[in-house]
Formats: sequence, structure tokens, C-alpha cells
Amino acid sequence: MKKADLVAYVADYAGITKKDAEAAINGFTGAVESALKKGDPVQLVGFGTFSVSHRKATTGRNPQTGAAIQIPARNAVRFKVGKKLTSAIN
Repeated sequence: MKKADLVAYVADYAGITKKDAEAAINGFTGAVESALKKGDPVQLVGFGTFSVSHRKATTGRNPQTGAAIQIPARNAVRFKVGKKLTSAIN
């Protein structure tokens, strides 16, 4: 599902215009992004939890040359699926 499909679905489901649905979706994604930047998890009961995890720096290897390369530390977004969502798809 692409963003345009999601906007159309939300607009139809909620009985609102596509413009309003897109604004709501943009607001949601902006709120999640803002919370994760601060290091706060976003918990949607039954759906899942978005959180940030830290990946430490590691040494990798270039597969073409075999030379060792340094992979820098970074933050990664994690999503843990909620029970209700898991039940809905199984």
C-alpha cells in the first residue's frame, strides 16, 4: 500500500476529504518522528510500539576487495508488533 492508497482508504473510512486525511496522516508521522528524535517510544496499544535502538560501531568487510571498513554507530527505528495486530493477520 502506497501513501496515496492509505490516504484514500482513511478518507473513505472516516468520511472526510482526501486533503484532510493526508493532513491527519502527515500529523501522525510527524508526531512519531518527533517523539523518536527525542528518544521517546510511541506505543499504540494493540497495534505496536515504535522505539529507537542504538547500533554500535563495527568493522565490516568490502566483499569485492576483502578490505576491512569501519561501519559507524547509528540509531535505528524498531517496531514491535502488538498482540491485536498479530491476531488480525493470523
